[in-house]
Amino acid sequence: QVQLVESGGGLVQAGGSLRLSCAASGSIFSFYAMGWYRQAPGKQRDLVATVTSGGSTKYADLVKGRFTVSRDNAKNVYLQMDSLKPEDTAVYYCYAFNNANGLNYWGKGTLVTVSS
Repeated sequence: QVQLVESGGGLVQAGGSLRLSCAASGSIFSFYAMGWYRQAPGKQRDLVATVTSGGSTKYADLVKGRFTVSRDNAKNVYLQMDSLKPEDTAVYYCYAFNNANGLNYWGKGTLVTVSS
């Protein structure tokens, strides 16, 4: 069984920074891709950033230049969020994709609130 646990969410003023962390545990040794989605109230869940095992990254246009996704091994992923805006307020979900079985795994989410 695979579990993803996020941490680092909270309340921050506009212009501030937060760093989200996600740790995966379980029977899978490594994941091809890991990253972050977010879901604001009343909206769909959207991709924020992703990083592959080879180090390739992809960002949503809305966060380019402000957010940085990184991995330090096969099972941990981070999201450094700078210059935060009120519109970044959302629940942030960690995900991991295992290309061996084609499955996505999800964390329970961590709330980020940016006040104006």
